[in-house]
Amino acid sequence: MAASSPPPRISHVPSIFIFPIQTLPDYYSKTCPQFQETMGHVVSENLLLPTLPAAVLRLFFHDCAVEGCDGSILISSTSFNKAERDAEPNLLLPGDAFDVVVRAKTALELQCPGIVSCSDILATAVRDLVSMVGGPKYSVPLGRKDGLESNAARVEGNLPSPTMPLSKIIFLYASKGFSVQEMVALAGARTIGFSQCKEFSNRLFNFSKSSDSDPAYSHKYAEALKKLCANYTQDPSMSAYNDELAVDERTKPFVDLYASNSTAFFQDFALAMEKLSVYKVKTDREGENFEYAFQGDYAYALNL
Repeated sequence: MAASSPPPRISHVPSIFIFPIQTLPDYYSKTCPQFQETMGHVVSENLLLPTLPAAVLRLFFHDCAVEGCDGSILISSTSFNKAERDAEPNLLLPGDAFDVVVRAKTALELQCPGIVSCSDILATAVRDLVSMVGGPKYSVPLGRKDGLESNAARVEGNLPSPTMPLSKIIFLYASKGFSVQEMVALAGARTIGFSQCKEFSNRLFNFSKSSDSDPAYSHKYAEALKKLCANYTQDPSMSAYNDELAVDERTKPFVDLYASNSTAFFQDFALAMEKLSVYKVKTDREGENFEYAFQGDYAYALNL
């Protein structure tokens, strides 16, 4: 009897990563030294909104998928131009995600006017939120400039849709330079979102004799989840949406790997997020910094 074939060997995302020219993690160390501290403060004070991490991640993905991570998703439409944020796939992007960028931009403009781009703010907010809810820490190179254009017509075909076949989704990621493994790792971001309360209630209520909730959760985040899931025993199906990537022979080895090895998932997710965060970034000659104009309850991204 012939020996059975060994299981497929799974290679990890390469650990060597080269930042685009002019983007570095300490880009604002001299021009806006309070940047990291201010971002951490703004993000943490908004963690009472348990849906915020998923909302900001979704906003970030929708921005990067069209013309790169350049903040163009933040620009509002005018009478002369329908912007990305008003394209059909973006109409349901949560307002809370936009609000975090506006709040951070407002705080930073008081400290270092005209220095920090909105695209850097969005990328950093995502990094901080992922870490704050128990995800992996990863480096975000800074120095992006905000895109000069935002056109709704460019959105269609650049974002996966709920009805898009897996083959087409794989092709879409490949066209942007991402492998199947990186696609699966990035799909793990969907675990930062909504799931049934019963799936994690044991980490919120009576976790141990010394702690009612899992200490791995930040206190603010745990308290917000407790409020959201307070009545889950009366309604076990209560959701706090956890989509799953369709699995076939091309993706199953990676899904199985990450399901059984959280260390591998965290490592590969972090590397894939680093790669995504610098996808087609604009630098000094290719973009500008946005400022915001306020009218009533709305904020409009403008070019400086």
